[in-house]
Amino acid sequence: MPIHVLSKTDVQRAITMREAIEVVKGAFAQLSTGQATVPLRLPLEVPAQEAVTLFMPAYLAASGGMGAKVVSVFPHNAERGLPTIHAVVVLVDSATGQPQALLDGTYLTALRTGAASGAATDFLARSDARTVAVFGAGAQGRTQLAAVCAVRDIEQAWVYDVNRTAAERYVQELRAQPGMPPRLDVAASPAAAVREADVICTATTSHSPVFDSGDVWPGTHINAVGAFTPQMQEVDVAGLRGVRIVVDSRAACLAEAGDLIIPLRRGLIPAAEAWTELGEIAAGRAPGRRSAEEITCFKSVGNAVQDVSVGQAVLAAARRLGLGVEVEL
Repeated sequence: MPIHVLSKTDVQRAITMREAIEVVKGAFAQLSTGQATVPLRLPLEVPAQEAVTLFMPAYLAASGGMGAKVVSVFPHNAERGLPTIHAVVVLVDSATGQPQALLDGTYLTALRTGAASGAATDFLARSDARTVAVFGAGAQGRTQLAAVCAVRDIEQAWVYDVNRTAAERYVQELRAQPGMPPRLDVAASPAAAVREADVICTATTSHSPVFDSGDVWPGTHINAVGAFTPQMQEVDVAGLRGVRIVVDSRAACLAEAGDLIIPLRRGLIPAAEAWTELGEIAAGRAPGRRSAEEITCFKSVGNAVQDVSVGQAVLAAARRLGLGVEVEL
């Protein structure tokens, strides 16, 4: 039984961020219109490392995609000189059940997470947004910026990280990459970054808000993608004036998104029925941005439809381009 194996480099060559954004829009539309089966992901806690490994399956009926991702989040890996996130994605033929491909999921996770924020930014950010603030200088922070730049003409980007060396390295590396804004700088403080921003992206493992919600201007769009457990909270959503909450999945966010669970338990934000799913916007069932003054917050804990749909697109492109290797199991 042959299986197609694709490395990080293969995935990078097979798909652009702009292409991934469009794929993810379609995947979320399937999720929100009942055309996808996505059980809540199974977390396997590793208390000794303050870490978790997640098992994430999905079946997309409309596009025929099926598969699963295994992703580990080990916060202390930075001390070992290793990435915080490691992952693999397995794709399965939905007609036969035969395994089709094994993909590097570490880069794919950062790519599809960025693509979700790119989709949300496309629907929800002001069309004249020109400045972005990124919190978190890791792999996720890199694709967050790339995704926003793919859908808006960004002129200035600020990055803030509690590890200033990491932020400086981020700036040095990304300045040399195509598609980046002409001005990319390290922010002196969270307030300095937020007060300048039309779009804010948070991609950290913080358990407390990384900026003061009072510094957010009307008309700002926020992508909050780092916090993925009930105890983690990057954004003080309750402090955002008249915020509109948009989520990747109501069910998943009610189970996992501390950014929303914490204020919801305190009665500080509207119930989940008032939230909008991104897929409802993608499917034309809900509006995107409703006014120039509206503050919008896209909260994502990550969904397997992203991994499977982007993985499908990568596999199709890899076959056309002759990327990867076939392995007989």
